[in-house]
Amino acid sequence: MSDRRVFRWATTSARLLIGTAVSVGAVIAVVTAVSVPWPTLDREPLTVPATPAPAASVISCDGPLLSIGRNPADADAISVAAPQSVVAGVADGEPPAEQRLETTGVGPGPLAYTAPPFDGQAVDVAATGAATVSADDLSGFAASACRPPLLDSWLIGGSGATGAADLVLIANPGTVPATVQLTVYGAAGPQSPPGGVDLVVSPGTQRAVPLAGLAFGEETPVVRVSAVGAPVHASLQASITRTLTPGGVDQVGPVAQAEPTQVITGITVERPATADAAEEVTVLRMLSPVVAASARVTVTAVGRAEPLREPEHVALEAGKPLELAINGLSAGAYTVTVAADSPVVAAVWQATGIAAGDDFAWFTPAPEVAVPSLFATPGGPTPSLSVVNPTGEPVAVAVTPAGGGAPLDVTVPANSSVAVRLMTRTLYSIDPAAPVRAGLSFAGDGALAGVPVWPADVATRAVIVYP
Repeated sequence: MSDRRVFRWATTSARLLIGTAVSVGAVIAVVTAVSVPWPTLDREPLTVPATPAPAASVISCDGPLLSIGRNPADADAISVAAPQSVVAGVADGEPPAEQRLETTGVGPGPLAYTAPPFDGQAVDVAATGAATVSADDLSGFAASACRPPLLDSWLIGGSGATGAADLVLIANPGTVPATVQLTVYGAAGPQSPPGGVDLVVSPGTQRAVPLAGLAFGEETPVVRVSAVGAPVHASLQASITRTLTPGGVDQVGPVAQAEPTQVITGITVERPATADAAEEVTVLRMLSPVVAASARVTVTAVGRAEPLREPEHVALEAGKPLELAINGLSAGAYTVTVAADSPVVAAVWQATGIAAGDDFAWFTPAPEVAVPSLFATPGGPTPSLSVVNPTGEPVAVAVTPAGGGAPLDVTVPANSSVAVRLMTRTLYSIDPAAPVRAGLSFAGDGALAGVPVWPADVATRAVIVYP
């Protein structure tokens, strides 16, 4: 029996030795496999670039000047104070189709224009309107460009204080309803007032919302307009009455987005403020919507490269507008540049004075124009086009009447600007050799207005499809 037991012990020991050797070998193999690079298969996903069919170009205007409170039996009623005259056209193809929107509770409202694609390309369409009013409750000249509807935009200007009768205008030139949210930024930060929540704007209509109902008593409001369902064209009609004297009116266009640099050009000073003036006549309003920011404000005379004075540094609180008075400007045209360390929005309020017969305007930022772009000049005072070159090299710019005529070829010096006189009621194309910023200004006897030139947005961008 002992021989058999010895044999079993021997075979068992052999199995143990073999198992141990196999385990050790497996561990060594795993460690080696981990430490040695494995072959990889790198395959780029299949992509197919596709260019969508170009869509129709749509723009919407601000409409006639409106007055609130003219009906003694209904103090909240809004009525038409003066019609708006519009000059419109396209770069190519047939004239744009015209549509009259309905202002809710008022009647016929602003015009909208639609230009179908031409020769397989989207068409650049432009329009600008103007209106003049002289009444006991409203007086002045207003000019504004018709703009593409946006899902998100900013209105910088106006007031909810006593004497102001401002209106937020929201137009929907589309075919489906839009639901709009209004956020008011003021001294207490961003607020969503009950009157600005879930506003339904039906297709083909415009709604007028009194700013005092959104920001009563707020002297420096900024309104963000956010839409879902359909993009909308937002604008602001601003007016003021001092005691019983109307002090001007303006239609303030939207700012498309907050940016770290805002360039406001064409600000026209008809006459400097007197030393004993009760109010400032040149005021910059700024807002950093999200975070606290530091901004540098530079004022430069159009046609000059060097700043008028040393830049002023301003600290902005998050979500709270701030106003900065710009004093000491002599008669002329100016550019105000706001350079911040985070995105901001801004606009300049400029008045011809504060007496009877004076007018004011809100000058909004001019976006960068890098492609041939169309704009229109309305009837009214002789328009002046200010072109700003922010680069370190001279830039050639051609400004050509779209209906034919000799182009105005100008060279804008490096880090400088120029101004040229244009004709009224004319369609123009601006074609810069490098990116510039440009703005129209209108100044006359008791009349002041400003309209920035926006770039054409008709290029159909390719999209990448992953099959």
